[in-house]
Amino acid sequence: MTFDASSLKYDAQGLIPAIAQDHVSGQVLMLAYMNVQSIAHTLETGQVTYWSRSRQAFWAKGETSGHVQRLVELCIDCDRDALLLRVDQNGPACHTNRRSCFYTVVEAAGEKITSDPMI
Repeated sequence: MTFDASSLKYDAQGLIPAIAQDHVSGQVLMLAYMNVQSIAHTLETGQVTYWSRSRQAFWAKGETSGHVQRLVELCIDCDRDALLLRVDQNGPACHTNRRSCFYTVVEAAGEKITSDPMI
């Protein structure tokens, strides 16, 4: 059985949220968006490729930084409107050079930064 990416539920811009998770530790690394073509390219090459909403262009994770994400497993949620990408992350996933984009914890007293940049 082949996978048909057009069977997913996309927003009005043709995008679907994609959560990247470290396949070993389970740590959530980042949230980005994909479309039919970026999903197909990711499945074909094994290098995770997103759709950049700000640049309106394909974005192969790590193409400029070298912090490449290799796809280990792609999962679809029960509503078919979100993706979970289990990845092998080379270096930081966040543009702030942190392992994860989710490094700010909100508490009653305010926000707390939980990690320093890796490089």
